[in-house]
Amino acid sequence: MSRDKSSPQSSALSPGSRLTTDDSQLRELVASVLAEAKQQGASSAEAAVNVSQGLAVNVRLGEVETIEHTRDRGLGVTVYFGRRTGSASTTDFGPAAVRDSVRAACAIARHTAEDDCAGLADPERLAKDVPDLDLCHPWRPGVEQAIEHARACEDAARATPRIANSEGASLSTHEGLDVYANTHGFVGAVAATRHSLSVSVIAQDGSGMQRDYWYTVARDGAGLAPPEAVGKEAARRAAHRLGARKLSTRRCPVLYEAPVAASLLSHLVSAVRGTSLYREASFLLNHLGKQVFSDFVHVHEQPRLRGALGSAAFDGEGVATAARDLVRGGVLLGYVLDSYSGRKLKLPTTGNAGGVHNLTLDPSGPEGLDGLLKQMGTGLLVTELIGFGVNTVTGDYSRGAAGFWVESGEIQYPVEEITIAGNLKDMYRAIAAAGSDVDTRGNIRTGSILLGAMTVAGS
Repeated sequence: MSRDKSSPQSSALSPGSRLTTDDSQLRELVASVLAEAKQQGASSAEAAVNVSQGLAVNVRLGEVETIEHTRDRGLGVTVYFGRRTGSASTTDFGPAAVRDSVRAACAIARHTAEDDCAGLADPERLAKDVPDLDLCHPWRPGVEQAIEHARACEDAARATPRIANSEGASLSTHEGLDVYANTHGFVGAVAATRHSLSVSVIAQDGSGMQRDYWYTVARDGAGLAPPEAVGKEAARRAAHRLGARKLSTRRCPVLYEAPVAASLLSHLVSAVRGTSLYREASFLLNHLGKQVFSDFVHVHEQPRLRGALGSAAFDGEGVATAARDLVRGGVLLGYVLDSYSGRKLKLPTTGNAGGVHNLTLDPSGPEGLDGLLKQMGTGLLVTELIGFGVNTVTGDYSRGAAGFWVESGEIQYPVEEITIAGNLKDMYRAIAAAGSDVDTRGNIRTGSILLGAMTVAGS
Protein backbone atom coordinates (compact mmCIF):
# COMPACT_ATOMS: atom_id res chain seq x y z
CA MET A 1 0.00 0.00 0.00
CA SER A 2 1.28 3.46 -0.88
CA ARG A 3 0.13 6.75 0.65
CA ASP A 4 1.02 10.35 -0.14
CA LYS A 5 0.14 12.91 2.54
CA SER A 6 0.00 16.50 1.31
CA SER A 7 -2.20 19.58 1.33
CA PRO A 8 -3.13 21.99 -1.47
CA GLN A 9 -1.16 25.16 -2.00
CA SER A 10 -0.74 27.37 -5.01
CA SER A 11 2.42 29.19 -3.93
CA ALA A 12 6.04 28.24 -4.47
CA LEU A 13 5.79 26.43 -1.13
CA SER A 14 3.44 23.89 -2.66
CA PRO A 15 3.66 20.19 -1.78
CA GLY A 16 4.72 19.51 -5.35
CA SER A 17 7.91 21.52 -4.94
CA ARG A 18 11.08 19.97 -3.56
CA LEU A 19 12.07 20.90 -0.04
CA THR A 20 15.28 22.92 0.11
CA THR A 21 17.24 24.64 2.86
CA ASP A 22 16.46 28.04 1.31
CA ASP A 23 14.37 29.66 4.05
CA SER A 24 13.71 32.99 2.30
CA GLN A 25 10.07 32.26 1.46
CA LEU A 26 9.32 31.06 4.97
CA ARG A 27 10.96 34.17 6.44
CA GLU A 28 8.74 36.31 4.21
CA LEU A 29 5.72 34.32 5.32
CA VAL A 30 6.28 34.78 9.06
CA ALA A 31 7.05 38.46 8.49
CA SER A 32 3.68 38.85 6.77
CA VAL A 33 1.97 37.06 9.67
CA LEU A 34 3.51 39.40 12.24
CA ALA A 35 2.64 42.45 10.14
CA GLU A 36 -0.95 41.24 9.88
CA ALA A 37 -1.11 40.72 13.65
CA LYS A 38 0.04 44.30 14.25
CA GLN A 39 -2.45 45.53 11.64
CA GLN A 40 -5.25 43.79 13.54
CA GLY A 41 -4.29 45.47 16.82
CA ALA A 42 -2.05 42.96 18.60
CA SER A 43 0.52 44.53 20.89
CA SER A 44 2.96 41.70 20.13
CA ALA A 45 2.97 38.39 18.31
CA GLU A 46 5.00 35.33 17.36
CA ALA A 47 4.74 32.94 14.44
CA ALA A 48 6.27 29.60 13.53
CA VAL A 49 6.14 27.78 10.21
CA ASN A 50 7.31 24.31 9.28
CA VAL A 51 7.59 22.35 6.05
CA SER A 52 8.84 18.76 5.92
CA GLN A 53 9.03 15.71 3.73
CA GLY A 54 10.04 12.10 4.12
CA LEU A 55 9.74 8.50 3.06
CA ALA A 56 8.80 5.49 5.19
CA VAL A 57 8.97 1.88 4.00
CA ASN A 58 7.80 -1.16 5.97
CA VAL A 59 8.75 -4.70 5.02
CA ARG A 60 7.59 -7.91 6.71
CA LEU A 61 8.71 -11.44 5.83
CA GLY A 62 10.38 -10.04 2.75
CA GLU A 63 7.21 -8.46 1.39
CA VAL A 64 6.55 -4.73 1.18
CA GLU A 65 3.67 -3.78 3.49
CA THR A 66 3.59 0.01 3.18
CA ILE A 67 5.31 2.81 1.31
CA GLU A 68 4.50 6.27 2.60
CA HIS A 69 5.64 9.57 1.15
CA THR A 70 4.96 12.44 3.53
CA ARG A 71 4.81 16.16 2.84
CA ASP A 72 3.59 18.18 5.80
CA ARG A 73 3.48 21.82 6.72
CA GLY A 74 1.92 24.10 9.23
CA LEU A 75 1.76 27.69 10.36
CA GLY A 76 1.02 28.76 13.92
CA VAL A 77 0.49 32.28 15.25
CA THR A 78 0.13 33.56 18.81
CA VAL A 79 -0.97 37.12 19.46
CA TYR A 80 -0.91 39.18 22.64
CA PHE A 81 -3.20 42.04 23.58
CA GLY A 82 -1.31 43.16 26.63
CA ARG A 83 -1.41 40.04 28.81
CA ARG A 84 -4.25 38.34 26.94
CA THR A 85 -3.31 35.57 24.54
CA GLY A 86 -4.80 33.84 21.53
CA SER A 87 -3.43 31.24 19.12
CA ALA A 88 -4.48 29.76 15.79
CA SER A 89 -2.94 27.54 13.11
CA THR A 90 -3.39 26.61 9.47
CA THR A 91 -1.86 24.46 6.76
CA ASP A 92 -2.81 26.99 4.07
CA PHE A 93 -0.10 29.58 3.46
CA GLY A 94 -2.18 31.78 1.15
CA PRO A 95 -2.79 35.46 2.07
CA ALA A 96 -6.49 34.94 2.83
CA ALA A 97 -5.78 31.98 5.13
CA VAL A 98 -3.07 33.96 6.92
CA ARG A 99 -5.47 36.84 7.54
CA ASP A 100 -8.18 34.46 8.75
CA SER A 101 -5.79 32.70 11.13
CA VAL A 102 -4.54 35.96 12.61
CA ARG A 103 -8.14 37.18 12.91
CA ALA A 104 -9.09 33.97 14.75
CA ALA A 105 -6.13 34.33 17.15
CA CYS A 106 -7.05 37.96 17.84
CA ALA A 107 -10.69 37.04 18.50
CA ILE A 108 -9.58 34.45 21.02
CA ALA A 109 -7.22 36.88 22.74
CA ARG A 110 -9.93 39.51 23.11
CA HIS A 111 -12.06 37.02 25.04
CA THR A 112 -9.44 35.50 27.32
CA ALA A 113 -8.55 36.62 30.84
CA GLU A 114 -5.36 38.54 31.47
CA ASP A 115 -2.37 36.54 32.68
CA ASP A 116 0.54 38.51 34.13
CA CYS A 117 2.99 35.79 33.06
CA ALA A 118 1.96 35.69 29.40
CA GLY A 119 4.06 37.29 26.71
CA LEU A 120 7.06 36.88 24.46
CA ALA A 121 10.44 35.92 25.82
CA ASP A 122 12.45 38.84 27.18
CA PRO A 123 14.35 40.52 24.29
CA GLU A 124 17.74 40.26 25.99
CA ARG A 125 17.44 36.46 26.16
CA LEU A 126 16.91 35.97 22.42
CA ALA A 127 19.65 34.33 20.36
CA LYS A 128 21.96 36.87 18.76
CA ASP A 129 23.90 34.39 16.64
CA VAL A 130 22.70 31.07 15.28
CA PRO A 131 25.67 28.82 14.52
CA ASP A 132 25.52 25.98 12.01
CA LEU A 133 25.16 22.86 14.16
CA ASP A 134 25.43 20.45 11.21
CA LEU A 135 21.86 19.18 11.61
CA CYS A 136 20.85 18.91 7.97
CA HIS A 137 21.91 15.97 5.80
CA PRO A 138 19.16 15.23 3.27
CA TRP A 139 19.05 11.60 2.22
CA ARG A 140 16.56 10.77 -0.49
CA PRO A 141 16.89 7.10 -1.37
CA GLY A 142 14.60 5.86 -4.07
CA VAL A 143 11.79 3.55 -3.02
CA GLU A 144 13.67 0.49 -4.31
CA GLN A 145 16.79 1.42 -2.34
CA ALA A 146 14.73 1.96 0.82
CA ILE A 147 13.06 -1.43 0.36
CA GLU A 148 16.48 -3.02 -0.18
CA HIS A 149 17.78 -1.59 3.11
CA ALA A 150 14.73 -2.76 5.07
CA ARG A 151 14.83 -6.23 3.49
CA ALA A 152 18.55 -6.62 4.17
CA CYS A 153 17.94 -5.74 7.81
CA GLU A 154 15.09 -8.22 8.24
CA ASP A 155 16.85 -10.94 6.21
CA ALA A 156 19.90 -10.75 8.48
CA ALA A 157 17.68 -11.17 11.52
CA ARG A 158 15.63 -14.02 10.06
CA ALA A 159 18.80 -15.89 9.02
CA THR A 160 19.83 -16.13 12.67
CA PRO A 161 19.13 -19.48 14.42
CA ARG A 162 15.93 -19.64 16.49
CA ILE A 163 14.33 -16.62 14.81
CA ALA A 164 10.88 -17.92 13.85
CA ASN A 165 8.96 -14.85 12.82
CA SER A 166 9.24 -11.13 12.18
CA GLU A 167 7.14 -8.11 13.02
CA GLY A 168 8.88 -6.27 10.20
CA ALA A 169 11.64 -3.82 9.39
CA SER A 170 11.18 -0.10 8.75
CA LEU A 171 13.31 2.55 7.10
CA SER A 172 12.33 6.20 7.34
CA THR A 173 13.82 9.48 6.21
CA HIS A 174 12.78 12.95 7.31
CA GLU A 175 13.90 16.46 6.48
CA GLY A 176 12.31 19.65 7.70
CA LEU A 177 12.71 23.41 7.66
CA ASP A 178 11.41 25.53 10.55
CA VAL A 179 11.30 29.30 10.91
CA TYR A 180 10.29 31.13 14.10
CA ALA A 181 9.89 34.91 14.44
CA ASN A 182 8.43 37.41 16.89
CA THR A 183 7.78 41.12 17.09
CA HIS A 184 10.91 41.68 19.19
CA GLY A 185 12.70 41.39 15.84
CA PHE A 186 13.94 37.83 16.24
CA VAL A 187 13.91 35.52 13.22
CA GLY A 188 15.55 32.10 13.34
CA ALA A 189 15.57 29.23 10.86
CA VAL A 190 16.57 25.60 11.33
CA ALA A 191 16.95 22.95 8.65
CA ALA A 192 17.28 19.45 10.12
CA THR A 193 17.11 15.80 9.11
CA ARG A 194 16.56 12.51 10.91
CA HIS A 195 16.81 9.03 9.40
CA SER A 196 16.24 5.64 11.03
CA LEU A 197 16.17 1.89 10.43
CA SER A 198 14.61 -0.64 12.81
CA VAL A 199 13.50 -4.26 12.98
CA SER A 200 11.52 -6.40 15.43
CA VAL A 201 11.70 -10.20 15.41
CA ILE A 202 10.42 -13.20 17.36
CA ALA A 203 12.62 -16.05 18.60
CA GLN A 204 11.21 -19.48 19.41
CA ASP A 205 12.31 -22.75 21.02
CA GLY A 206 10.77 -25.40 23.25
CA SER A 207 10.32 -22.89 26.06
CA GLY A 208 8.14 -20.57 24.01
CA MET A 209 8.55 -17.31 22.09
CA GLN A 210 10.26 -13.99 22.84
CA ARG A 211 10.29 -10.70 20.97
CA ASP A 212 12.92 -7.98 20.80
CA TYR A 213 14.05 -5.23 18.45
CA TRP A 214 16.92 -2.91 17.58
CA TYR A 215 17.31 0.32 15.68
CA THR A 216 19.76 2.89 14.39
CA VAL A 217 19.09 6.62 13.97
CA ALA A 218 21.20 9.52 12.72
CA ARG A 219 21.04 12.99 11.20
CA ASP A 220 23.08 11.71 8.25
CA GLY A 221 22.02 8.58 6.38
CA ALA A 222 25.69 7.65 6.09
CA GLY A 223 25.81 7.52 9.89
CA LEU A 224 23.26 4.71 10.18
CA ALA A 225 24.55 1.32 11.27
CA PRO A 226 24.66 -1.27 8.45
CA PRO A 227 21.28 -2.99 7.95
CA GLU A 228 22.81 -6.42 8.58
CA ALA A 229 24.26 -5.30 11.92
CA VAL A 230 20.89 -3.94 13.06
CA GLY A 231 19.14 -7.16 12.09
CA LYS A 232 21.69 -9.41 13.80
CA GLU A 233 21.53 -7.38 17.01
CA ALA A 234 17.72 -7.59 17.11
CA ALA A 235 17.94 -11.35 16.56
CA ARG A 236 20.61 -11.78 19.23
CA ARG A 237 18.54 -9.90 21.77
CA ALA A 238 15.37 -11.87 21.00
CA ALA A 239 17.11 -15.26 21.14
CA HIS A 240 18.91 -14.30 24.36
CA ARG A 241 15.52 -13.93 26.08
CA LEU A 242 14.37 -17.49 25.36
CA GLY A 243 13.79 -19.64 28.43
CA ALA A 244 12.81 -16.66 30.58
CA ARG A 245 11.87 -17.46 34.18
CA LYS A 246 9.97 -15.73 36.92
CA LEU A 247 11.62 -14.49 40.10
CA SER A 248 10.42 -14.67 43.67
CA THR A 249 9.92 -11.30 45.37
CA ARG A 250 13.16 -9.92 46.77
CA ARG A 251 15.32 -6.84 47.27
CA CYS A 252 18.45 -6.62 45.17
CA PRO A 253 20.61 -4.23 43.15
CA VAL A 254 19.20 -3.27 39.76
CA LEU A 255 21.21 -2.37 36.66
CA TYR A 256 19.37 -0.47 33.92
CA GLU A 257 20.79 -1.12 30.44
CA ALA A 258 21.61 2.17 28.67
CA PRO A 259 18.57 2.25 26.30
CA VAL A 260 16.15 2.01 29.25
CA ALA A 261 18.29 4.00 31.70
CA ALA A 262 17.32 7.19 29.85
CA SER A 263 13.85 6.86 31.38
CA LEU A 264 15.30 7.61 34.83
CA LEU A 265 16.50 10.99 33.56
CA SER A 266 13.19 11.64 31.79
CA HIS A 267 11.47 11.38 35.18
CA LEU A 268 13.93 13.95 36.52
CA VAL A 269 13.03 16.31 33.68
CA SER A 270 9.32 15.86 34.40
CA ALA A 271 9.87 16.64 38.07
CA VAL A 272 11.87 19.85 37.48
CA ARG A 273 9.80 21.13 34.56
CA GLY A 274 8.27 24.51 35.26
CA THR A 275 4.65 23.40 34.85
CA SER A 276 5.09 20.73 37.54
CA LEU A 277 6.79 23.17 39.88
CA TYR A 278 4.41 26.12 39.73
CA ARG A 279 1.48 23.73 40.08
CA GLU A 280 3.23 22.24 43.13
CA ALA A 281 2.92 18.78 41.58
CA SER A 282 6.50 17.50 41.86
CA PHE A 283 8.39 15.36 44.34
CA LEU A 284 11.34 17.72 43.81
CA LEU A 285 9.44 20.87 44.75
CA ASN A 286 11.74 23.29 46.65
CA HIS A 287 14.79 21.05 46.09
CA LEU A 288 16.94 23.59 44.24
CA GLY A 289 20.39 23.58 45.84
CA LYS A 290 19.73 20.32 47.68
CA GLN A 291 21.38 16.92 47.39
CA VAL A 292 19.18 14.76 45.17
CA PHE A 293 21.62 12.22 43.69
CA SER A 294 24.77 10.41 44.73
CA ASP A 295 27.62 12.90 45.00
CA PHE A 296 29.37 11.79 41.76
CA VAL A 297 26.32 12.42 39.54
CA HIS A 298 26.72 15.12 36.89
CA VAL A 299 23.72 15.80 34.62
CA HIS A 300 24.05 18.61 32.12
CA GLU A 301 22.71 19.98 28.84
CA GLN A 302 24.87 20.22 25.71
CA PRO A 303 22.54 22.02 23.28
CA ARG A 304 25.12 22.97 20.69
CA LEU A 305 26.78 19.63 19.97
CA ARG A 306 27.35 19.43 16.23
CA GLY A 307 25.17 16.85 14.53
CA ALA A 308 23.54 15.53 17.70
CA LEU A 309 19.87 14.58 17.72
CA GLY A 310 18.91 17.00 20.49
CA SER A 311 20.93 20.03 19.39
CA ALA A 312 19.40 23.50 19.01
CA ALA A 313 20.86 27.00 18.96
CA PHE A 314 17.61 28.48 20.27
CA ASP A 315 14.45 27.15 21.86
CA GLY A 316 10.85 27.39 20.76
CA GLU A 317 10.67 31.04 21.87
CA GLY A 318 13.91 32.12 20.20
CA VAL A 319 15.83 32.10 23.50
CA ALA A 320 19.52 31.27 23.08
CA THR A 321 20.50 27.86 24.39
CA ALA A 322 23.69 27.33 26.38
CA ALA A 323 25.50 24.47 28.06
CA ARG A 324 24.49 24.26 31.71
CA ASP A 325 24.49 21.95 34.70
CA LEU A 326 21.23 20.52 35.91
CA VAL A 327 22.92 18.41 38.59
CA ARG A 328 26.52 18.60 39.77
CA GLY A 329 27.97 16.76 42.74
CA GLY A 330 24.52 15.23 43.15
CA VAL A 331 23.04 18.67 43.90
CA LEU A 332 20.09 19.98 41.88
CA LEU A 333 21.27 23.27 40.36
CA GLY A 334 18.61 24.10 37.80
CA TYR A 335 15.06 23.69 36.59
CA VAL A 336 13.65 23.25 33.07
CA LEU A 337 11.78 26.47 32.29
CA ASP A 338 10.28 28.43 29.44
CA SER A 339 9.42 32.11 29.79
CA TYR A 340 5.91 31.53 31.12
CA SER A 341 6.84 29.04 33.82
CA GLY A 342 9.88 31.12 34.72
CA ARG A 343 7.67 34.14 35.35
CA LYS A 344 5.33 31.98 37.42
CA LEU A 345 8.29 30.95 39.59
CA LYS A 346 9.95 34.40 39.47
CA LEU A 347 12.96 32.86 37.76
CA PRO A 348 14.53 33.47 34.32
CA THR A 349 13.82 31.09 31.46
CA THR A 350 16.41 28.35 31.04
CA GLY A 351 15.95 28.19 27.25
CA ASN A 352 13.85 25.03 27.41
CA ALA A 353 10.66 25.98 25.59
CA GLY A 354 10.07 22.71 23.77
CA GLY A 355 12.20 20.54 26.07
CA VAL A 356 15.77 19.75 27.01
CA HIS A 357 18.68 19.57 24.57
CA ASN A 358 21.13 16.63 24.69
CA LEU A 359 20.65 16.03 28.41
CA THR A 360 23.72 14.02 29.41
CA LEU A 361 24.69 11.89 32.42
CA ASP A 362 28.47 11.69 32.61
CA PRO A 363 29.98 8.22 33.21
CA SER A 364 31.28 7.65 36.73
CA GLY A 365 34.24 5.69 35.40
CA PRO A 366 35.57 3.72 32.44
CA GLU A 367 33.32 0.68 32.95
CA GLY A 368 30.64 -0.13 30.41
CA LEU A 369 27.84 -2.66 30.84
CA ASP A 370 30.17 -5.63 31.43
CA GLY A 371 32.09 -3.73 34.08
CA LEU A 372 28.90 -2.67 35.86
CA LEU A 373 27.67 -6.28 35.85
CA LYS A 374 30.82 -7.27 37.70
CA GLN A 375 30.43 -4.33 40.07
CA MET A 376 26.84 -5.37 40.81
CA GLY A 377 27.79 -8.98 41.46
CA THR A 378 24.34 -10.42 42.08
CA GLY A 379 21.16 -8.65 41.01
CA LEU A 380 18.82 -7.80 38.16
CA LEU A 381 19.77 -6.44 34.74
CA VAL A 382 16.76 -4.62 33.24
CA THR A 383 16.59 -4.49 29.44
CA GLU A 384 12.89 -3.69 28.98
CA LEU A 385 10.38 -1.59 30.90
CA ILE A 386 6.64 -2.11 30.54
CA GLY A 387 3.83 0.31 31.39
CA PHE A 388 4.17 3.64 33.12
CA GLY A 389 3.62 3.37 36.88
CA VAL A 390 5.47 6.55 37.85
CA ASN A 391 3.94 9.29 40.01
CA THR A 392 6.03 12.45 39.65
CA VAL A 393 4.00 14.13 42.41
CA THR A 394 5.09 11.64 45.09
CA GLY A 395 8.05 9.99 43.34
CA ASP A 396 6.49 6.54 43.70
CA TYR A 397 7.86 4.19 41.04
CA SER A 398 6.49 0.81 39.94
CA ARG A 399 7.06 -0.60 36.46
CA GLY A 400 6.82 -3.94 34.78
CA ALA A 401 10.19 -5.20 33.58
CA ALA A 402 12.10 -7.95 31.83
CA GLY A 403 15.80 -8.70 31.71
CA PHE A 404 18.34 -11.10 33.19
CA TRP A 405 19.29 -12.47 36.57
CA VAL A 406 22.99 -11.96 37.33
CA GLU A 407 25.25 -13.80 39.77
CA SER A 408 28.96 -13.20 40.38
CA GLY A 409 28.89 -10.58 37.63
CA GLU A 410 27.69 -13.04 34.99
CA ILE A 411 24.27 -13.33 33.35
CA GLN A 412 22.62 -16.58 34.47
CA TYR A 413 19.21 -16.63 32.79
CA PRO A 414 16.52 -14.31 31.37
CA VAL A 415 13.59 -13.22 33.56
CA GLU A 416 10.13 -11.84 32.82
CA GLU A 417 6.81 -10.94 34.46
CA ILE A 418 8.42 -8.96 37.24
CA THR A 419 7.84 -5.51 38.69
CA ILE A 420 10.53 -3.18 40.04
CA ALA A 421 9.41 -0.68 42.67
CA GLY A 422 10.75 2.11 44.82
CA ASN A 423 10.63 5.88 45.20
CA LEU A 424 12.57 8.09 42.81
CA LYS A 425 14.03 10.13 45.67
CA ASP A 426 15.55 6.97 47.15
CA MET A 427 16.50 5.59 43.74
CA TYR A 428 18.39 8.72 42.72
CA ARG A 429 20.35 8.74 45.97
CA ALA A 430 21.08 5.01 45.49
CA ILE A 431 22.75 5.37 42.07
CA ALA A 432 26.05 3.57 42.51
CA ALA A 433 27.55 3.97 39.03
CA ALA A 434 26.91 5.35 35.55
CA GLY A 435 28.39 3.42 32.62
CA SER A 436 30.60 4.60 29.79
CA ASP A 437 28.36 2.78 27.26
CA VAL A 438 26.52 6.02 26.47
CA ASP A 439 23.56 5.65 24.11
CA THR A 440 23.51 8.71 21.83
CA ARG A 441 20.42 7.74 19.80
CA GLY A 442 18.13 10.26 21.49
CA ASN A 443 17.84 13.57 23.29
CA ILE A 444 18.82 11.98 26.62
CA ARG A 445 22.35 10.57 26.56
CA THR A 446 23.35 8.09 29.25
CA GLY A 447 25.12 4.82 29.77
CA SER A 448 23.84 1.96 31.91
CA ILE A 449 22.89 2.97 35.46
CA LEU A 450 23.46 0.80 38.54
CA LEU A 451 21.21 1.30 41.55
CA GLY A 452 21.40 -0.13 45.05
CA ALA A 453 18.68 -2.36 46.44
CA MET A 454 15.18 -2.06 44.98
CA THR A 455 12.11 -4.21 45.48
CA VAL A 456 11.67 -6.76 42.71
CA ALA A 457 8.19 -8.27 42.83
CA GLY A 458 7.70 -11.62 41.16
CA SER A 459 5.67 -14.75 41.75
